[in-house]
Amino acid sequence: MAGLSTASPKNGIDGRKKPNLLITGTPGTGKTTTASALAEAAQLRHINIGDLVKEKNLHNGWDEQFECYIINEDLVCDELEDMMEEGGNIVDHHGCDFFPERWFDRVVVLQTENSLLYDRLATRGYTGSKLSNNIECEIFQVLLEEAKESYQEEIVVALRSDSIDDLNNNVSTLSDWLRSWNMS
Repeated sequence: MAGLSTASPKNGIDGRKKPNLLITGTPGTGKTTTASALAEAAQLRHINIGDLVKEKNLHNGWDEQFECYIINEDLVCDELEDMMEEGGNIVDHHGCDFFPERWFDRVVVLQTENSLLYDRLATRGYTGSKLSNNIECEIFQVLLEEAKESYQEEIVVALRSDSIDDLNNNVSTLSDWLRSWNMS
């Protein structure tokens, strides 16, 4: 697991006064819960991409097999551009490879133990290929690899997200990182 000390905070990237974070991970790892808690603690804007896609109709229809919207990545990026340039955002999404690299100062990949993740997804009603594909994604650390391939490795950090204690520790650790970013 990567630590948060691997990269020094960079105040003022692209003229921003506040950093942007991406919180990513397999569905069920706690992205929305973590992003909401961190946004509240740090007084930053939480942007849930799934909600944004639904609210603004930023999709190309419904995928019957995976029971989700087919995101139009160009429309999503166009919608977010001004907010991201301004800074102060926590973006929450299960994918990360289509966002411009320049948008983020920290990319957090939440990871959950497989049996816990299975239970969380089953509770959400995931079945069949939707359930098995997401579990395989976590087993093979697909999103961590995607993040490392899409962003400078020193800004990518993997955090455990198995319990409420992990959630609280992650929010605390990321809040500390945000404070140090603001002081540099």
